[in-house]
Amino acid sequence: MAQESNRQTDIELANLRRQHQLILNSVGEGIYGLDVQGNVTFVNPAAASLIGWEMDDLIGKSMHIILHHSKPDGSFYPREACPIYAAFKEGTIRRVDNEVFWRKDGTSFPVEYISTPMHNEKGELVGSVVTFRDITQRKLSESILQRANEELEERVKKRTSELSKANEQLKQLNEDRSRFVSMVCHEFRNPLNNIAFSVSSLKRYEHQLSATQKIEYLSDVETNIDRMTQMTNELLVIGEIETKGIGLIPDKLDLVEFCHELVVEFAQTYLNYQIQFNSKISFLEAEIDSRILRSILTNILTNSVRYSPNSQLIQFKLHADNNHAFLTIEDQGIGIPQEDLNNIFEPFHRSKNVSNIPGTGLGLNIVKRFIDFLDGEIDINSQINQGTRVQIKVPLQVLKD
Repeated sequence: MAQESNRQTDIELANLRRQHQLILNSVGEGIYGLDVQGNVTFVNPAAASLIGWEMDDLIGKSMHIILHHSKPDGSFYPREACPIYAAFKEGTIRRVDNEVFWRKDGTSFPVEYISTPMHNEKGELVGSVVTFRDITQRKLSESILQRANEELEERVKKRTSELSKANEQLKQLNEDRSRFVSMVCHEFRNPLNNIAFSVSSLKRYEHQLSATQKIEYLSDVETNIDRMTQMTNELLVIGEIETKGIGLIPDKLDLVEFCHELVVEFAQTYLNYQIQFNSKISFLEAEIDSRILRSILTNILTNSVRYSPNSQLIQFKLHADNNHAFLTIEDQGIGIPQEDLNNIFEPFHRSKNVSNIPGTGLGLNIVKRFIDFLDGEIDINSQINQGTRVQIKVPLQVLKD
């Protein structure tokens, strides 16, 4: 009876072992057991396959030497520092997902493993069981996700910076426009007040004023109207530039002949002034917008005439290099104070020493805008009561918009 019972027990144990073996053989994760010396006591097919070894070749071997001998960077991994062996030394479960296991062919793969201590029926620590899996794809996915997150974060930062910059520019633009509107109102108020005063005087003192006095008042009205008309035209030009209503229309021309013709026009208008044009070049072909260049030079020459009341000589020079033309206009007029030079291109800015000399304060602002439009440069040097020198640098070939 006892013998029959033992046989039944043996059968049940064999069935249990077979079931355990079937489980070990069927799971996709690598599983192996270690004794207290760290040698393999059992290993499943998945574990052997993952590291490229035969199962029988692993039994009794030190698993640390076989698959955990080096760190991810290839440096030596001492057994004493291995978390797997801490499981049966300290009796604690260790979970790790930032190390690698090494294959028989010398390659490695990122691994996630759990080392669990094993105890016998007396509670004595007899080894550990290690379950591991290849997490190459997971690490790759994590790396791709991290890179995507970093790129997204960088794009968000860049876009945020762009929006912040655009917001600051918009804020500055609004402030500039408000200031500009305020200056326009101020500049128009003066001639309007002058006109109102003249008209009021003509009405009030119609019978007391002589014909000559009436003509003087009317002349003053006409002068102020001309000033307002000039400001209006210049403001329209600025508006066209800002809204890109003016397009570049380059045409081929001889810059030397172009400057000669401009000087002749000025000589016919300003009879008391001598504009002396000098150029060592007899012919200089350029492809540039002649309308814009004419406006630039006309503004500067007009300023030289206007602010040189006691000197009739104005020097106008032209020279060039391979890619640029340099046009220099130099007078011996009242000059520009040094403290005004930094603001000379601001709209409505006029130097402190202009006194009652007519002007709108918009000419040089338009000049600067036009020169920027041509991708050129302007340089102004001046000294009080000695004169002003303006040099313009423009490309000999200006591309269309």
